[in-house]
Amino acid sequence: MLDGAVGAIDISDVHNLIGASVDPDGPHKLNFSDGLQPLVDAAFLAQAVLRAPHALWTSLSPDIQRNLVDALHQARKIEPYYNNWLLFSATIEAMLAKIGEPWDPVRIDYALRQHELWYAGDGIYKDGPHLRWDYYNGYVIQPMLSDILSAVGAVNPHWQSMRVAHSSRMARYAVVLERLIGPDGSFPPIGRSLAYRCAAFQPLAQLALHGELPAALPPAQVRCALEAVIRRTLDAPENFDQEGWLRLGLNGSQPNMAEGYISTGSLYLCSTAFLPLGLPSEAPFWSDAAMPWSQRSLWAHGQGVAIDKAMDM
Repeated sequence: MLDGAVGAIDISDVHNLIGASVDPDGPHKLNFSDGLQPLVDAAFLAQAVLRAPHALWTSLSPDIQRNLVDALHQARKIEPYYNNWLLFSATIEAMLAKIGEPWDPVRIDYALRQHELWYAGDGIYKDGPHLRWDYYNGYVIQPMLSDILSAVGAVNPHWQSMRVAHSSRMARYAVVLERLIGPDGSFPPIGRSLAYRCAAFQPLAQLALHGELPAALPPAQVRCALEAVIRRTLDAPENFDQEGWLRLGLNGSQPNMAEGYISTGSLYLCSTAFLPLGLPSEAPFWSDAAMPWSQRSLWAHGQGVAIDKAMDM
């Protein structure tokens, strides 16, 4: 659904970049197997292909396609941590299945069943055996579950039933996320990986893209909420270095807030907040009149908001 969002980007440049990254004999090839972090990077690449299969797969040359598959196969040797990392392995397999390559359903089934066991209620999943106060349901868990189940859910009746349940949970989580956005676009700086900035709100953006926002979240309200949080985390000039690259931090240059696994490249997970750019201009998300988001209504305008109610499942 993002294939039409390439816009002014020269897709040939994207293809050249992918080609250089996976060329086994090239000077710019990326590491897909040594250490642990390559599994994360490979999974996000696979997720991008799932979301834009024409732009990032079918329009690639056969040589680049083969090298890309080989590169993702290399990442299979990396054993994931017993937490959200299971979804990294599963996302790679889902992408291989989607493009017609041999894939391992066991890796997907294991990740899905574990996250079903880790569901804590009221729309949120634990990150492994423990519940953690962070935004990993936004960065990874909810979006990847959605993409995996969309890609291969129909293959297995159990996966299909999980897809239905997850849709309700993600809708509830989106309601909670929207209510976390303050009147000025700020949000509570809780948990690790805050340097991903507005990526915390990826589920809102993803549901908006697919036209699956719950009734409690009108598209225009979500548009204004996302714009506020994007501006709060990206607008200030201090967010960028002299070459225009994002700096480590949540708002400005705050390297002390970046964990050891955070690099300049990782910061661009924030781009997932822009997923609605895949919508046409006439979509209600863009065309409806601006609306205040929940905290804007409550604190800035003194208006009441609907009573919040937890999920029962």
